[in-house]
Amino acid sequence: MKKFMALYIAPVTAVEQMKQATPEQMKAGMDAWMAWADKNKSTITELGAPLGKTKRVTSTGVSATKNEITGYSVVQADSHDAAAKLFEGHPHFHMPGASIEVMELMPIPGM
Repeated sequence: MKKFMALYIAPVTAVEQMKQATPEQMKAGMDAWMAWADKNKSTITELGAPLGKTKRVTSTGVSATKNEITGYSVVQADSHDAAAKLFEGHPHFHMPGASIEVMELMPIPGM
C-alpha cells in the first residue's frame, strides 16, 4: 500500500469563525471527526493534528507568515484516487470554503 498525506485547507475567516464556536458545537465537530476516523481506522496511519502558526525559513532567515493549512492526516491506500475517496463527505467540509489536498508520500530516491 502507498501512503498519502492529506492537508486540510480552510480560509482564515472560517478558522476565525470556528474559534467562536460554543463548547457544544466544538464537541459535535470533534464527534464527527472521530466518527470519520473510526470508519476509516484501517487506512489511517497517522490521524494527524491541527496546525499552529507558520514560520517561513529561507536562505535569508526566518519570518512569520500565514497560509490556509489547518491540519494534516496520513492514510494508506492502493491508489491516489482511492486515498482521495476516503475524504469524500469528511467533516472538515462543514467549514465554509474548506478543501482537502491529498498527495502521495514518495519514496526517497536511492533509499
